[in-house]
Amino acid sequence: MKDEGRDLKERTKRFALRVVRLYVALPKTTEAQVLGKQVLRSGTSVGAHYREAQRAKSDADFVSKIEGGLQELDETCYWLELLGEAGIFPEERIKPLRAEAEELTAILVSIIKRVKGRMKDEGKKV
Repeated sequence: MKDEGRDLKERTKRFALRVVRLYVALPKTTEAQVLGKQVLRSGTSVGAHYREAQRAKSDADFVSKIEGGLQELDETCYWLELLGEAGIFPEERIKPLRAEAEELTAILVSIIKRVKGRMKDEGKKV
């Protein structure tokens, strides 16, 4: 779990940096900047939620913080979809970032299920 945690910490940071680079590359139109700021906010907060979860006071607190990161990933996917489908940024350039967001989503869902399963087995409130 330690190595997985370290890897995910780095992976979410790399994801945030990719989002920052996307934002910098966006056109300076009002539409691009409005959507870009949304994706910048949500995409960079995923790693922050994950780091907060590492300092959770309980399993329930951990799950709550990971679920927060999951919500931010879902929101990031939404803004990325809008950037591509509105023709603001080439969808081909967004596709790898969307794929990473989907992979991170699957990882976080797996973590949540594993911890909730353990909580249930231990008789803790889920």
